[in-house]
Amino acid sequence: MRDQAEKLRSLAKSVKKTSQVYPNKLTKFTRVITVTSGKGGVGKTNFTVNLGLALTRLNKKVIVLDADLGLANVDVILGIMPQTNLGEVIKGKRELVEVITEGPGGLKIIAGGSGVQELANLENWQIERFISSLSQLDGNVDIILIDTGAGLTKNVLSFVLAADEIVVVTTPEPTAFTDAYAIIKVIAAKNERAKINLVVNRAQNILEGEQTAKKLVTVSKHFLKFELNNLGVIIDDQNVSSAVKKQKPFLLFYPNTIASRCINEIALTLTGLENQNKPSQGVQGFFSKIVKLLR
Repeated sequence: MRDQAEKLRSLAKSVKKTSQVYPNKLTKFTRVITVTSGKGGVGKTNFTVNLGLALTRLNKKVIVLDADLGLANVDVILGIMPQTNLGEVIKGKRELVEVITEGPGGLKIIAGGSGVQELANLENWQIERFISSLSQLDGNVDIILIDTGAGLTKNVLSFVLAADEIVVVTTPEPTAFTDAYAIIKVIAAKNERAKINLVVNRAQNILEGEQTAKKLVTVSKHFLKFELNNLGVIIDDQNVSSAVKKQKPFLLFYPNTIASRCINEIALTLTGLENQNKPSQGVQGFFSKIVKLLR
């Protein structure tokens, strides 16, 4: 308990100190990136966690928010047990810094719990209080990765449509490809300016991954008149499943394996898009949009 309390105090001091560096009117917005998929079982959560770690190694301050209401398992992959969740902040029971759990490798985690669903039922003053509390993150955190559920539910689409950027994870399998196209089609119809990045996971080799990505980029451009950005390919690697069984992130447990090298390349590419994809709303704007979309 003492260690946890000390970490919270340290985090709170960091937030306060950085807030003094970035006054409200000059706040440097946090980059909010939603990671989603058309179907489950494509490795979306594992990708999100390890991408977060790779970005942390690039000196980025990263928080992963587990917003998969049906199958939240970020904590399982990391081998941690968060004692709090975002729902307690929404209800006014805890401060935001109290629900941030320290993960391995400097990565920070926020468990979503049932908080997202509760947002739709709050009174206006409760929403304002919650949105106000999120100002602690803007300027103090570089990137928030949102791990959503899979598919086209209202909760998933709310997170996807509210984000600055979106990463759609798929695999070369025909069903995964079809479902990825389906979610891209919905996003493109609702927001023609959406910034969608594509990641092909579990490819047998680079060629298969690139061919899958090229096909999805081509059909999206032809039928949807929408430009996708091919963020990268992750080669199928047996060490990934081995790390999951051990409840360890493969990037830390097998740093030199092919999947880890792929994740590192994707992280570098993503940081290279910073100037091109400057966040326009920050964390407060993101959650304000979610509330409107859920209602």
